[in-house]
Amino acid sequence: MTDDTTTDGDAPRVVVAGETLIDFLPDREGPLQSVESFSRRAGGAPANVAVALSHLDETPAFSTRVGDDPFGDFLVERLSEAGLDAEFVQRDPDAKTSLAFVALGEEADRGFSFYRDRTADTRMEPGAVPGATLDAAEWVHVGGVTLADEPSRAATFDLMRRGREAGATVSFDPNARPELWDEFDFGDSVAEAFELADVVKATPEDLAELDYGDDPESTARAILADGPHTVFLTLGGEGSLVATTAESPWASEETVVSHGGYEVDPVDTTGAGDAFTAGVVAALVEGESLSETLAFANAVAAVTTTAAGAMTALPGREAVRRFREES
Repeated sequence: MTDDTTTDGDAPRVVVAGETLIDFLPDREGPLQSVESFSRRAGGAPANVAVALSHLDETPAFSTRVGDDPFGDFLVERLSEAGLDAEFVQRDPDAKTSLAFVALGEEADRGFSFYRDRTADTRMEPGAVPGATLDAAEWVHVGGVTLADEPSRAATFDLMRRGREAGATVSFDPNARPELWDEFDFGDSVAEAFELADVVKATPEDLAELDYGDDPESTARAILADGPHTVFLTLGGEGSLVATTAESPWASEETVVSHGGYEVDPVDTTGAGDAFTAGVVAALVEGESLSETLAFANAVAAVTTTAAGAMTALPGREAVRRFREES
């Protein structure tokens, strides 16, 4: 699943850091209280991005922390099967692995109930990614969930700063999960992350409680004003858009590009946004245009929704190519 940019002996071009957890998928649609049984899947937004990148022949260095427990064993096995180096996976002997129970709606939309009180991913430590790895990287990606707790909060901001100092493009996904925020303010945390990020990927729903505009284009422009030079917004069935400042390396002036997405019959939308993120990163590190990047990332996300589970549904490049040819 790797190409000549990620074979043994070559440093990864991409670094991803953040939570890895267990998603428990329900056996039926409806509220959790009506579900009789669940199936276990590996999940966590940054983990999904990392595995998706590996499927897309851009295997990253993935820094995460899981419990030294059976669920942690399961996750380490799944990450290894995806080709991710265990060097960057920390095992925490004093904390459990995070769990998330998923509720599915009629349109394959999902809600989450988290079991994440002082779990291993809240205890990620600054400096876990070696300087040599960052020096070789072109891209560093992090998410917002690890900003809700210390010390993972400090670790995330530290990695973003170190990535910028090393000359990498730094991307951030707010991935709003309101139920996880009690120690820190989500809005202040997102604002600080936007100042440190070059690229932001978000949904309008992620920022619904913040003052970032009433429509996608105005939302993107408001985010740009806070620091990033490039903003991607995913819009569900309406596709996606990207907006840039003139400082973006992929545009010579302020630009807005959109893509209407693809028609699919969704089974489970869990991980679709993460698949989109991976598609964006994989395309841009290959030097693709913004329009091709949107088309590719939308296709990766669309294919992901056609099967259950976040990681288990992630496609490779050949599957994406066939999907685009047939769409």
